Amino acid sequence: MTTATRNGTADAALSDQTWARLATVSTATVSTQLMARGLRSAFMVGPQRLNPDQPRMVGEAFTLRCIPAREDIDVLSVYSDYDHPQRRAIEQAPPGSVLVVDARGKTRAASLGHILATRFKKRGGAGIVTDGAVRDAEGFEQLDLPTFAAGSSPTTNLAQHHAVDLQVPIGCGEVAVYPGDVVIGDRDGVVCIPRHLAEEVARDAAEQERLEDFVLSRIEEGRSLRGTYPPDSETRAEYEAQRG
Repeated sequence: MTTATRNGTADAALSDQTWARLATVSTATVSTQLMARGLRSAFMVGPQRLNPDQPRMVGEAFTLRCIPAREDIDVLSVYSDYDHPQRRAIEQAPPGSVLVVDARGKTRAASLGHILATRFKKRGGAGIVTDGAVRDAEGFEQLDLPTFAAGSSPTTNLAQHHAVDLQVPIGCGEVAVYPGDVVIGDRDGVVCIPRHLAEEVARDAAEQERLEDFVLSRIEEGRSLRGTYPPDSETRAEYEAQRG
């Protein structure tokens, strides 16, 4: 994983242990941990998984910002420009990163298509998130790359989106995303963890899930919710004893 830059300051690389924890914890658990820290707007509204057979997604955010297209600028000849910001995002995002696209929640036209996504996969990308649409939906269903979008559209991005910036703070699905933030996606959707909280959220989320697995096992045995969920001091003592 790469380090990111925010306000001119390089973020420290996350530890291997943190990435290992983030690779297993659910977006539901992460959302709870973020809420415990006062963050209630971490879940991206709109983007849904396009290829449910793919594994969960986790990686550092590489951001792409779009503004509304303009007819005299966003013409089909733009496709010949290899240095177009959309193309540069695909070619510059580091391996292991998640491409996060600010499409302003607009789905009339696609924000990217299957060919660009395939190139991103070949470069080692960890996933794609857009609060807009994608085109070539059938191709995405078969693509070996976790992808989350708010819909599909056969219309090219140039009809609605003008890509302008890379690696700047963006909004995606009503969530603020900064370059280098940690993005996690699973069947529930996509959650963004502020970079400076990633280590502690990963640690506490892993512990929360261990405790919840224990609680679930007791519920499956037939115990009532009272005293079990949420666990009271007696149930927690049982949990600690089992952990040894």
